[in-house]
Formats: sequence, C-alpha cells, structure tokens
Amino acid sequence: MENLRNHSKGFSRQLKTLPVCMIIILMMLPAILTHGQHANALNANSRRLNKATTPEREVGKIYRSQIGVREKQVNSGPEVEKYLRYVHLPKGNPWCAAFVCWVYGQAKVPNPRSGWSPDLFPASRIVWQSGAAGKTPGAISHNQTSPSPRTADVFGIYFPDKGRIAHVGFIDEWKEPWLITVEGNTNLAGHNDGDGVYRKRRLVRSIYQVARYIN
Repeated sequence: MENLRNHSKGFSRQLKTLPVCMIIILMMLPAILTHGQHANALNANSRRLNKATTPEREVGKIYRSQIGVREKQVNSGPEVEKYLRYVHLPKGNPWCAAFVCWVYGQAKVPNPRSGWSPDLFPASRIVWQSGAAGKTPGAISHNQTSPSPRTADVFGIYFPDKGRIAHVGFIDEWKEPWLITVEGNTNLAGHNDGDGVYRKRRLVRSIYQVARYIN
C-alpha cells in the first residue's frame, strides 16, 4: 500500500511539471518552425540555382545536339539548309560560320548572323590569338591577363591561301596543348571539304583567333 501511495505521489509530481514542459515547448515551437521554413527555403533556392541554365551551358547543349548532322549533297541537306537560311544564304554555300551563328541564335545570344567566317572575329570580340603576327600558328602571343578560351567561345583557323580565317567552330574544352571542338562543315579525314557536324580534337597551335560572344 505504501508503495502505491509513493507511486501516486510521484505521478502527481509529473503531472504538475507537465504544463511547464508544454509551455516551454510552445514557446520554442515558433523558432523551430521558422528554422525549418528557412532551411526549406535555402534547399529550394539551392535546387533552383543548380537547375539554372547559364548561356554557356545552353549554347553547349545546342551545338552538341547537332553532332551527327550530315550533308545529303555538297553543302545541302535539311539541317544544313536550316543553318544557311538563318544567315540568309541558299543551299550550296559553305556553312561552318552559319552553323555557329545558328546555334547562338537558338540560345538567344547576339551574333553577326553571317556566313562569312571573318565576320565572327571583330576586334572587340577577340580574347585570344596565336602567332607573332596572328597568321602563323605557333607561339602564343595573347595577353596573359586576358581570360582563357572557354566553352562556347568561337575558334578561327587561318588559311594562308585565302589570306583570311576560313573555318570556324565552337570550343567545347580547352586544355593546352589540345582543345576539343564541335564544328560544322568539317570531317574526320583532315581535308578541307566538310560533310557534317563533328566533335574533334585540335592542337592549340593550329588556332589563329578565339572570339567570345558570352561575357
């Protein structure tokens, strides 16, 4: 009987302390909820930022999606003619510059909208140049404080027989002495007559200039 009374007294003391505990919990509850809401907001913002598409990513996604496009006939075919129409040229024209401009256009990046390769390299856009005079591939003469070439920049190759840049494409990855490109109106055999959009590896010393359209 004595044990029962002690147990009853202990239970009564616990009941007396219960309201105090509940008060403390209720006082802390807004802070707990606010912390949880803040954490959820941070997580949501983090997910939003991770999903955000930068212009470089968007351009890269578009030009990679075109890898595998092939001409049906010389400088023609549904996709090739689509690139050429973007720069107001009919089928049958060289299309490496048209491909670059079309990709930028799909990503809503301002561009010269031209099929003429040199038009992609105005002085204000050049961020890198090789060769002492800019015409002879070899020693790099670009300003070391300027930004290095990066994904979605445009490379240009100088053709001595034409006296100008005559082939262009996108830089996908730049790791000297090599760069990985995605380019149109080219081939894997190494000759000048292109037949499609390819992913290629080139030596940095073969590049004449690099232009940037995404700042």
